Amino acid sequence: MEKETSIKLFESKQVRSVWNDEEEKWYFSIVDVIGVLSESENPNNYWKVLKNRLKKEGSQLVTDCNQLKMQSSDGKFYKTDVADTEQLFRLIQSVPSPKAEPFKLWLAKMGRERMDEIVDPEIGFDRLMETYLKKGYSKEWVNQRLKSIEVRKELTDEWDKRGVKKGQEYAILTDEITKAWTGISTKQYKELKDLKKENLRDHMTNLELVLNMLAEATTTEISKKKEPKTFKESKVIAKQGGTIAGNTRKQIEAKIGDKIVTSKNAKSLENKKNKEIE
Repeated sequence: MEKETSIKLFESKQVRSVWNDEEEKWYFSIVDVIGVLSESENPNNYWKVLKNRLKKEGSQLVTDCNQLKMQSSDGKFYKTDVADTEQLFRLIQSVPSPKAEPFKLWLAKMGRERMDEIVDPEIGFDRLMETYLKKGYSKEWVNQRLKSIEVRKELTDEWDKRGVKKGQEYAILTDEITKAWTGISTKQYKELKDLKKENLRDHMTNLELVLNMLAEATTTEISKKKEPKTFKESKVIAKQGGTIAGNTRKQIEAKIGDKIVTSKNAKSLENKKNKEIE
């Protein structure tokens, strides 16, 4: 079963989701959906209470509810209650909310857009660019970000080919690359930028993105040449790829007399630039 995880936005609120290629449907985190609809400060507790009530009522929704591993705010993956679009429509009836109808339309839109993207992948990139631009990023930065997604996909395809497992092993190798080029771990990098659930790459400056791409692209090429047979060998290669980008970072820093890996992020810098222009 091929699955692709992502985070969708509904009115700027994150909804974790998984696309199942075999079934051609989205699965959404129920807790995230509850958070959107109820606007509760504790959606986990809201869902726990609602689930118990639905069980007592003999609701088929709770019986049919699946669990999939999804990334939490601490970066780790946990089993999470998920529901497909049809199940969510039934769930919405149990959560009194003025956002119910807009959310139904949003769900239908997600399904339609995904099918369009399967037919023509370029549509997905166009939509992603539009989303980033609406968030306030510059077009130049967005172009770099989209390229970084392409580079990352090539790396994960290579890892798949070498038997690296999605989830924890991906995270370990990514951390090796990050430590080698930045000098700090992925967790420390996120802390430096004061991030929690947010995507680290979405808060990198242009130069950080470029160096991260260099690290990942180099790791991909070394892996293709050396064809590692074990996870341990892939880990060594990840460090090698990151180190090359790390050496480049040090050379640039020596020339410009300033650090590249900082708490600054592309979005805040762009907003500051726009205010100065105004």
